[in-house]
Amino acid sequence: MKFKYLIIVFSIIIVLIVLITALLPIYRGGPESTVTFRYISLPLLILMFLLLTGIGIYFLINYRLLSLLEKEDWPALAYYLEQKIIVKNRYNFQNVRLLASSYLVISDYPSIQKLESKALLAKPSVVDKNILIFGAARVLGGNHKDAIAFFKTRLDKCPQKDRQWVRWFLGFSYLLSGDFSQAEPVLSSLAVSCDDAVITGLSAYFLDSSLAKNSLRPDECRAAAENGRSRVVKALINTAKWKKEVDKSGAEIHTAIIKRYIDEAGNWLYKNTEPS
Repeated sequence: MKFKYLIIVFSIIIVLIVLITALLPIYRGGPESTVTFRYISLPLLILMFLLLTGIGIYFLINYRLLSLLEKEDWPALAYYLEQKIIVKNRYNFQNVRLLASSYLVISDYPSIQKLESKALLAKPSVVDKNILIFGAARVLGGNHKDAIAFFKTRLDKCPQKDRQWVRWFLGFSYLLSGDFSQAEPVLSSLAVSCDDAVITGLSAYFLDSSLAKNSLRPDECRAAAENGRSRVVKALINTAKWKKEVDKSGAEIHTAIIKRYIDEAGNWLYKNTEPS
């Protein structure tokens, strides 16, 4: 277990540092050493002891969870979290997020919807905080109209930090359902005004590659796409900077599931700006 050894090594280093700091004045001797130990070193030792105890307790309590995460055993992790959340009725935000993500990885979309239904009854705020995961399950499951309704009704309930991504997934769901007239204004707005480079680039890419050919106003659609492209390229001047920006959000499950489109958007954004 890599994380187990890291914790052990970290604990040993902390103990050694504290012991050296605490015992050095006593080793040097002198009348001031006792005072230094009592008022400085001893409180420091107690603090470090409490810190290490806390780390040890956290490790012991979450040992099974951490080990399953490290092994990436998603079915076993899902079962473990089901016992913790559903059986014991403990709808903790982080655990619900982990369970829904595990279901996504193994493509168990019906179980995600069951989890969502139970969470709505037990603790609705947990669903609001995980809108992107529950919505992404609908997109991946092909329930595009259901995804549209889900994102629309919860747009104002999601955390502020997720709002632009929720808007993008709403536009993307319109696009996948073939409702181009509704997808265009959502993605156009994001292309010209969004402050997230990845969302801006994705929106511009789909405006140019998919919506312009189905738009009643193709020139305006392409203009919005070009606006978005120029904003991204101005902020991130080359592919390397784009990839670095993408990597920042790469650990999020809602961006991982659209990685293919993010890569395509990157190729489109920089196709005429860098030497081949």
